[in-house]
Amino acid sequence: MVLRAIEQKLEQIFEGVFGRAFRTNVQPVELARKLVKEMDEHRSVSVSRVYVPNEYEIYLSARDREQFTDYEESLVDELQDYLGEHARRESYVLLSPPRVVFETDDDLALGEFGIATRMAHRDGDDDGPEEQLEPGATMIYKPRPQPTEAASAAELGVGREAVSLELEGRTVPVEQRRVVIGRSREADIQVADPNVSRRHCELRQEGATYWLVDLDSTNGIEVDGRRQKRVKLENGTRATIGATEVVFHRELK
Repeated sequence: MVLRAIEQKLEQIFEGVFGRAFRTNVQPVELARKLVKEMDEHRSVSVSRVYVPNEYEIYLSARDREQFTDYEESLVDELQDYLGEHARRESYVLLSPPRVVFETDDDLALGEFGIATRMAHRDGDDDGPEEQLEPGATMIYKPRPQPTEAASAAELGVGREAVSLELEGRTVPVEQRRVVIGRSREADIQVADPNVSRRHCELRQEGATYWLVDLDSTNGIEVDGRRQKRVKLENGTRATIGATEVVFHRELK
């Protein structure tokens, strides 16, 4: 996969001698992962398109910024490619190619970094959302406890993600972005419960987030006794369709 290839290239910047020297500093693969998180969380949905920020400012402590002196231009190119590939994979619309800029913030400690995003119009583009003239709120990320060696992709949460649904005493792996659940034989996940409609609900992946969406079923979806049309799913979320409990599982392997 293109994204994984870029991740590996980012990891290589800090492998070997450099990985041992800079293991307490911000690492490129972690910047990439958080940039994608910010892209996913700052989507703007129009009638037919999903727009995402095209400008990203990364704030680093002076000591962290110094470590990138010899690699900053190359690192910026890799991060921009990573964001562009993620946008293509998710069918996001960018008003221009992603632009990443590094800034120094003396208030940040070693290993901490901040990310601010905004959408910036290109000249003559009247179809996108209104431009954010100022960057959005800066998200600050603090380091996890550091390992004795350079952090691996798995330790930074970049491993392969496993998603599954637990229902009717079985665990069903989810490998598609959209999965229909219901009694119909044509449903992706069939449920024997007579209280479940033929096409009861759909599990959807939208960016980095999963949702359980009611498909105008008879008995709907309930969470904590409340009927909901659309449920945001986290690892361990429990929902009821008909008389069947569905448990959502999401974890890194």
